[in-house]
Amino acid sequence: MSSPDVEPAGRGEVLTTVAQAVSRQSAAAVVRVGVDGVDGAGKTYFADELAALLRATGRPTIRASVDGFHHPKAIRYRRGRGSPEGFFHDSYDYDQLKAALLDPLSPGGAGRYRVAVFDHRADEPIQAPALLASPGDILIVDGIFLHRPELRAYWDYSILLEVAFDISIPRGAQRGEGSSDPGAPENRRYVEGQKLYLRTCEPRRLATVTINNDDLLSPYVVQPR
Repeated sequence: MSSPDVEPAGRGEVLTTVAQAVSRQSAAAVVRVGVDGVDGAGKTYFADELAALLRATGRPTIRASVDGFHHPKAIRYRRGRGSPEGFFHDSYDYDQLKAALLDPLSPGGAGRYRVAVFDHRADEPIQAPALLASPGDILIVDGIFLHRPELRAYWDYSILLEVAFDISIPRGAQRGEGSSDPGAPENRRYVEGQKLYLRTCEPRRLATVTINNDDLLSPYVVQPR
């Protein structure tokens, strides 16, 4: 979703701009940052690089992913293994995500959190250690669907990485995740489920900043909120 009115910047420049904006958030409490985007948008790498930049400035950073809060398979696939609606509605346990991570790190929270509760590959709960955050820490969570109604109020700063499906799906395939063809039947669950999210939740309208990440070396800011 490129814009002819925006000149691409170097990756380092964009990351530095975002890191500076996050650093300006109040240090009186934990700063909660969400990195949203479709599968294959580059969320994990972006979040890891952002965390490294912030740590280099002396800001302690907590890294987590929504993938540590999946539902069991019995729930994820209860509408059928190919269901886009099932992918959108049933993939994640948002009650657990809030109880274990987001609520403890929100204003008034106890500060004791866990970064994961479920291993979706093994399809079983995990006992991640409970850790204690301090005011001024920065939580960076990457994942799909982060601007759903259940989550959008938690982010002090949120990033939407926009990537076209004809780029994001082949990226996922390079990691060994199915066909590189966005139109392949095996990708319908994921592509249509994410289109449902983009259509109904309008993350571009809600994100603090939207970044085009089609070219990993030259992302650029599409729009600030």
